Amino acid sequence: MKMIQSDKSRTLEALIYPLLVLIVMWSVFLLDRYFQLGLYKFGVKPQTMEGIKGIFLMPFIHGQRDFSHIINNSVPTFILLSTLIYFYREIALQVTLFVWLGTGFLLWYLAVNTHSYHIGMSGVLYGLFGFLFISGFFKKYLPLQAISLFVAFVYGSMIWGIFPMEQGVSWEGHLSGFLVGSLLAVVFRKKGPVPPKYRYEIEKEMGIEPPDLEGQWKENRRIWEEQQLARQEEIRQRVAKLEELKRDQPAEPEGKIESKKKTSTSNYIDVNYHFVPKKKKEEE
Repeated sequence: MKMIQSDKSRTLEALIYPLLVLIVMWSVFLLDRYFQLGLYKFGVKPQTMEGIKGIFLMPFIHGQRDFSHIINNSVPTFILLSTLIYFYREIALQVTLFVWLGTGFLLWYLAVNTHSYHIGMSGVLYGLFGFLFISGFFKKYLPLQAISLFVAFVYGSMIWGIFPMEQGVSWEGHLSGFLVGSLLAVVFRKKGPVPPKYRYEIEKEMGIEPPDLEGQWKENRRIWEEQQLARQEEIRQRVAKLEELKRDQPAEPEGKIESKKKTSTSNYIDVNYHFVPKKKKEEE
């Protein structure tokens, strides 16, 4: 019962918290779009004191001109955050904060100041992607490996975002997020879900030797073969003994053999039949 309740609470958290993040993202976007607040100035401006505040605020700010930027970030935000919270519940908050702040700081420190602002959730998404993908291969846990492959399949094209291939796209933010997420996967490699142990693994840890089933089968096979060979040898010895007795038996004289033949013949020829004779006609 407790396990079922724990799974339900884990699932609810994995749904509610990403939805809250999306609500804040869309609220900020709509306010900025319809009131023309110019919130892009709260993004990261590399290597400037003005841009430091963007380390904390950048993920909530998106381009106000159209919906494409925030829509493209909304779906992966929900999926990646939900996956992180469900499988890494005990460290999900730490990973999210480290990815959030680490990506912003690395972007502010490494990116070239072109007098432009870096905004959007994509840097954090690259951090979550890097963490889940790398961490999945540290864990020998089938469901988590399947999630990692799913993430790689659905968002595998994200890897190209860490290269300067398109103007106006913050590839430095993507690269910073991916590096931070990968580093966190190494740091927290001993945290997170643990694959279930099989019985033989538990017995091995307890010093209990598992039964040698193959050895037992071979031993039973050997015993059966020895029994079959012993039976065959016993039969062979009996047959040899009978043949030896037959050879050692003395031969009988020919006259005796002929008398036996006659006796046996008479026994079959000299037969008396009992019947009532018919009366003569005179007597009738």
